[in-house]
Amino acid sequence: MSETLFETAAPPRANLPEFSVSEISAALKQTVEGAFPFVRVRGEVSGLKHASSGHIYFDLKDDKAVLNAIIWKQTARLIRQKPEAGLEVVCTGRITTYPGSSRYQIIVEQVELAGAGALMVMLEERKKKLAAEGLFAAARKRKLPFLPDVIGVVTSPTGAVIRDIMHRLDERFPRRVLLWAVSVQGERAAAEIAAAIRGFNALDGTGLPRPDVLIVARGGGSIEDLMPFNEEVVVRAAAESEIPLISAVGHETDTTLIDFAADRRAPTPTAAAEMAVPVRADLVLQTLDFDRRLTGGFQRGMTHRRNALQGLARVLPRPEQLLAQPRQRADHAGERLPQALRRNLQKHRIRFSKADASLKPKALRDHLRRDAEHARVLIRQLDQHYRARLTEQAQRLASVTRVLETVSYRGVLERGFALVRGSDGVLKRRAADIARGERLALTFADDTRSAVAGAPTPEPRRKRRPDGQGTLL
Repeated sequence: MSETLFETAAPPRANLPEFSVSEISAALKQTVEGAFPFVRVRGEVSGLKHASSGHIYFDLKDDKAVLNAIIWKQTARLIRQKPEAGLEVVCTGRITTYPGSSRYQIIVEQVELAGAGALMVMLEERKKKLAAEGLFAAARKRKLPFLPDVIGVVTSPTGAVIRDIMHRLDERFPRRVLLWAVSVQGERAAAEIAAAIRGFNALDGTGLPRPDVLIVARGGGSIEDLMPFNEEVVVRAAAESEIPLISAVGHETDTTLIDFAADRRAPTPTAAAEMAVPVRADLVLQTLDFDRRLTGGFQRGMTHRRNALQGLARVLPRPEQLLAQPRQRADHAGERLPQALRRNLQKHRIRFSKADASLKPKALRDHLRRDAEHARVLIRQLDQHYRARLTEQAQRLASVTRVLETVSYRGVLERGFALVRGSDGVLKRRAADIARGERLALTFADDTRSAVAGAPTPEPRRKRRPDGQGTLL
């Protein structure tokens, strides 16, 4: 019974035709081309590639599917609207298949612009937003150092970009390079690139040296491949970088938002290395040229000054001529000096004799007596004024003292009152401010005592008198 069931479950297959892979591919190609001989397809251009043969390869995509597209070299020269990454276009052509990879594709014969793609619209809005915040302002762009000691590079360690940069630096001016390895495409790329920029800025030079300039680089690719460099986190990190930053993302025609936030944009990673350092050979030649020009200028200056000095020396008179008249005047003054001294001495003798005649002892004594009497009068007046002033000030002091005693709190304490302060020295003006058990300081007129606050005393109950006259305690 089991054998019968087994034979029934296995139907015969001898009547099914057998095809080769090529035959199936050819049949599918004929079917697809027959069903879609001429179509118009709308989608967003992505993954654009220009082959060296002249053909153009790209993808047409929407939110659910992707269609491969090809523009042959002959057609590419004739179409007016060239496809660009991120543009939404309408492509006219025929649907066919590519047996080599079992794909279906459209052979494009005409391209029409249908409007900007959703991705390009999103990037344009983000660009406007960041520009409004001032992240792209030219005023915040920093000047690159002329010859940095250390260059920080943010890129993939396995791609050709780092090799191109290192090769170009070795050719121009070898410098120390710090590589921060990151992913340059994919979901993690944006976070890693931003972290690398901020990480280089956070270096304090104790462990690793802090770079003098940064290069953020990657090779070319589609707009989707370059999307990490359009993310806000990367753009903000580039704008916040205190180290001058060069953006070298993609090829010369590729533009990302980090290009606007960077201090300089390089069309290629190799061009970024050229921006970062000068050519050492050119610097050596320039230095030698400066040295030659400096030496020549110094020699020409010395020659010019020597000639000028010799010209001035020829027009100056000889020292004997310059000193002839002063010597003659000195001789004449020397001859007149003894006679002038005798006249001056005679004049002072006459003045001295007149002064001696006016100095008589009796006149001096009279003058001293008058001055002494005047001085005694001034001393008596000064003593009288001093005593009167002292008495006046003493009366004012006594009056002020009496007023002070009348308003002083110590006068109030003398009448039987006391000041109540808490343990922190704060004055207690109300019984409600005192807590039970609180330590208090009581200041009397003669001394201060401490006390502890107890429970408040209840008011005595009052009773009515039997005769209705008032109340009883």
